[in-house]
Order: sequence, then C-alpha cells, then structure tokens
Amino acid sequence: MKMSVMRASRRSISGLTPAAAAALSAAAVLTLSACGDGSSGTVTEDGRLRVTASFYPMQFLAEEIGGRHAEVSTLTKPGTEPHDLELSPRQTGELADAGLIVYLKDMQPAVDEAIEQSGAEHVVEASEFTSLEKHGGEEDGEDAGHAEEEADGGHEGHDHGGEDGGDPHIWLDPVRYAEVAEGVGKAMAKADPDHAAAYEKNAAELADRLRKLDGRFAAGLENRRTDTFITTHAAFGYIADRYGLVQESIKGLSPESEPSAARMKQLQDIAEDDGVTTVFFETLVSDKTARTLAGDLGLRTDVLDPIEGVTDKSKGDDYFEIMEANLGALQQALGAK
Repeated sequence: MKMSVMRASRRSISGLTPAAAAALSAAAVLTLSACGDGSSGTVTEDGRLRVTASFYPMQFLAEEIGGRHAEVSTLTKPGTEPHDLELSPRQTGELADAGLIVYLKDMQPAVDEAIEQSGAEHVVEASEFTSLEKHGGEEDGEDAGHAEEEADGGHEGHDHGGEDGGDPHIWLDPVRYAEVAEGVGKAMAKADPDHAAAYEKNAAELADRLRKLDGRFAAGLENRRTDTFITTHAAFGYIADRYGLVQESIKGLSPESEPSAARMKQLQDIAEDDGVTTVFFETLVSDKTARTLAGDLGLRTDVLDPIEGVTDKSKGDDYFEIMEANLGALQQALGAK
C-alpha cells in the first residue's frame, strides 16, 4: 500500500505547478497515515470500542460488560436462526476492522469460517472460559432406556458441536455463562486498557447476577413431580445437568434434523412412563413436530426458549427475562412446588 502510493505520487508530481505538487504530496501523506493506522476502525469517533458479536448470547455479554464504553453489533439479526447464518464477503472483510470479535466456536459454521478468512487479530472465543459437555446423543437421558440414538437424534446436515461432540449451548447454564462473562470482561479490558476497570467491574456484576439466577433455578425446581421434559431440539442439556433433570429431545443438537418414526414412538413411551405433561417448542424454529407429538399424546405445549435470538415473540426483552420465563415454564411442566 505504501509503496504504490509513493510511486504514484512521484510520477504525478513531475510536471505539476509547485502549489499543485505540494497539495498532492500532502494528500499522499494523509493516505499513508490512514493506511498505516490499523486501529482506525477499532473505535468509534467518540472513542468507544467496536465489538462484533456472533449472535445474541455473545451480544448480550458484550453490551452488558461494555456499557457506555463499547459499540456492539451482531452478525445475526433478530429473527434469524443462528445456525442458518450466511455471511457475505463484505461482512467477512469487515471483521478485520473490529476492535474485538466475541463468538462461540462450533455454534455457527459460517462465522467460524469467516473469522478464519478475515485474519482478524482481536478475537475472543467464549468456550475457552468454561467446559463443554456432550449432549444430544447417547448421553441424553438418565440411562440407556432413555438414550437418544444418533440416528434418531438427527446428527445429519451441518454438525452442531465441536470435534469432541461438545454442546455449545453453554449460555443456558447460568454458572457457565458467568464464567464466560468474566472471561469476556478480561478480553475487553485487554482490547481497551483505558476502560479496563469499567469492563472488569461490569463483568463481575453480571457474573453475580447470573449466579443468583442459578440459585433461583435450583430453588424453583427442587420439589418437582417428574424430572423429564421433552423439547424440540437438544439445546437444554446444560439445564438438565445443572438441576438434575432429564432432557428428551425430538431432534438432536441440530434443529434442522428430522426425527425417525422409532424416535417418535420412543418419546411416546417416555412421556407415558415419566408422567410428562408438556412438549416444549421454540420461537425461531418450526413447532410442527412438537405440536404433532403433543396432539397424539394429548399433552399441552409451551415455549422453552434457547435464547439464540430475541424477537417480538420472545417472552421477555433480554436474557434474564427470558430465563425467568423458562424457569416458570419448567416449574409448571415438571409439577414443581
């Protein structure tokens, strides 16, 4: 960039009037300064850190932690199913100019690929701050009788988990999400040292709120009639693990998969054996299969939101409100007192 500008300037200056040559030289210097300043796009005109988040759970963290010192944008617009996201070459190129990118590996293949192609330097990956577990396959359910075979769980189409089969839905466990919040706070402090104290304070306060939310879930689900709940796709394994529940999903970790007839029959048996009252569906994926199963069994339906995005259909305006709605829905479905 610098060499091409210099060559062009030298060729153009010859033959010009002194005033014109001086003006052209000044323009060349300004161009060199702009090209050489790699941080020019990392902050806004008023000095806020530019943060790009992959989808809502990462956006929520960045907004809560960044406060007035950060401008946060998201790659996944409201109403878009995150797993289906596709990015344009322009969007991929713009990632290199972000002050910080916050994303969750193996949740959105298009984002993983775009970040790698962009060569972005300031990147934080959420799962590095906590641990991943395997859900959506044979680990689902409390024993082999409740296991969802991979063929029935629908691990077809795009993969929805890491190479080790890790479930990426860590934000649905308030304890793990708190760990991620603390990690993101440190990453933002490193990216913008001038406001490090504010980021770390906001991250600590958010983590405290999340741990209190965990306490409300634990107390609210303690006395229940049944442990088993049925969902559209296996997004709630961390909630099941944390509070001693049994998640049985119609689909696997990928919401795009379709269950087999054998899986549907298995779920019917589970519902009858475990006294299941409710089949949960979601706001961003089709509820057709869930309603069909509920209709066949005479069960009610309700929303259990994986909070992959927030829309007008969401039962709340942010993560905490929707998680409280999820708690209420689980309490009713499980017969918790």
